[in-house]
Amino acid sequence: MKVVIVGGVAGGATAAARLRRLDEKAEIIVLERSGFVSYANCGLPYYIGDVITDKRELTLQTPKSFKRRFNIDVRTSNEVLSIDRADKKVVVKDLTSGDVYEESYDKLVLSPGARAMWVDIEGLDSSKTFTLRTVEDTFAIKAFVDRKKPKTAVIIGGGFIGLEMAENLKEIGVDVSVLIRGNQVMRPFDHDMAVIIHAYMRGKGIDLRLHQSPDDYAKATASADLVIMATGVAPESKLAEEAGLELGPKKSIVTDKHMRTSDSDIYAAGDAVLTEHYVSGEKVLIPLAGPANKQGRIIADNLCGIPSTYRGSQGSSILKLFELTAAATGLNETTAKKLGMDYGKVVLNSQSHASYYPGAEPMFTKVIFENKTGKILGAQIIGSSGVDKRIDVFATAIHGKMTADDLKDLELAYAPPFSSAKDPVNMAGYVIENVLSGRVKQFFPEDVEALIDRDDVCLLDTRTDEEFAEGHLPGVIHIPVDRLRERLNELPKDKKLYINCYSGLRSYIACKILAGEGYDCYNLSGGYGFYEYLISERAYDSSLRYPCGVKK
Repeated sequence: MKVVIVGGVAGGATAAARLRRLDEKAEIIVLERSGFVSYANCGLPYYIGDVITDKRELTLQTPKSFKRRFNIDVRTSNEVLSIDRADKKVVVKDLTSGDVYEESYDKLVLSPGARAMWVDIEGLDSSKTFTLRTVEDTFAIKAFVDRKKPKTAVIIGGGFIGLEMAENLKEIGVDVSVLIRGNQVMRPFDHDMAVIIHAYMRGKGIDLRLHQSPDDYAKATASADLVIMATGVAPESKLAEEAGLELGPKKSIVTDKHMRTSDSDIYAAGDAVLTEHYVSGEKVLIPLAGPANKQGRIIADNLCGIPSTYRGSQGSSILKLFELTAAATGLNETTAKKLGMDYGKVVLNSQSHASYYPGAEPMFTKVIFENKTGKILGAQIIGSSGVDKRIDVFATAIHGKMTADDLKDLELAYAPPFSSAKDPVNMAGYVIENVLSGRVKQFFPEDVEALIDRDDVCLLDTRTDEEFAEGHLPGVIHIPVDRLRERLNELPKDKKLYINCYSGLRSYIACKILAGEGYDCYNLSGGYGFYEYLISERAYDSSLRYPCGVKK
């Protein structure tokens, strides 16, 4: 069997290595357009920021190491120009020599990845403008930074690459502006979570500008020393299109669950492939390294007679931004609402580990669940330490189709430096269970404005005097939770009580006290600390508060 693989990064390199492990006799040729193979896309921004200082660390394998270990013929700087499906061959150009040649195949694997998108900006100086997708892109940006010593940089786009570049340029002393067309960075997150990232970025001195127009782009880039175009990626599917393979949205390559295209002798993997969302069943594009690697392995299995299937992507992703960590998995609320799903949500304002152990940090967790069953549909977490392990638990729970009841019963590792006896994951299960059972009713920051002027509503703040003095909801009655029982006469029984504290814990206790006295109560999900981010431009608050609300 002769297998030709187009593209030698995540999906292609994995398919090649797995295929060799399964079949020692197969002839395997990898054709890679760039000068590098099996490189670490996700590590590229960190070379520019001098976090990774040895350029050799960016490449996991080389053509020589592939040949030595796997007996695979890897040809870098070789671009596939066309596919002849009838004669089962590809036309290839050696970009170093200029020679054009043909290569036959029994099976063809397409792993072309995605191309960086470009925004046309009037007057843009191309000599100072870069995209970041390949190792060559990285070296070009690094050389420009080392040579020109830019003092200012404009980044167009607020996704993973945009924010990682903002961090790394800021760390080497460049003043950074991030411009985006919409109202938030990081689309895997809902707006109410993204505003926490906004606050953190501004607190770190990054000039974040939302709702930017083409004229805004032009003005900002004209005066910048360096411009990074980070507006997303699009499937690199020209070869597939010209070969007449079936394409989906954005010209993505359509495959079946075995990663076969509409041609039974051609498979495809990676960023150019249309896949199924594991939770919703939607056809989606999820350009992440994890899915690409899994798909490459599945292709190799099927080529060797092992009937492997791809079960879909749930978009598990994580971002480091200075000391902040932001992670998401599954569906966010925006998507659940768009799909018309019957969902619920909870927001937890907790800490990374036991608050009495030094170094605990705040953590916001938003969980989306199915109202009928309590099944977990998605999660988003923003904090510092401990975010990664919690999002992985949620990702596992989603993959296992677990419910809130399952979350609360999980026995997770606990010691004060690492967690709390009731881990935030367990707490999410408890809170969702309370909501589904009707033991607590919620309201959310986006509801507050409409509640303020309603005649049938009374707003109640149960925080301390010190906290209340720092800021509070308009028209709210203030009664600290520990004085609530003695001041019940101040609360009207003919109105619904909408109650808040800093995190949602004391207001929940207040709800239980007042419900026992016959009041109709609602608890502010995420608390006033979460609400504040949504309605203000304040910097991120990395300080921790005791359960009473006082800062540590």
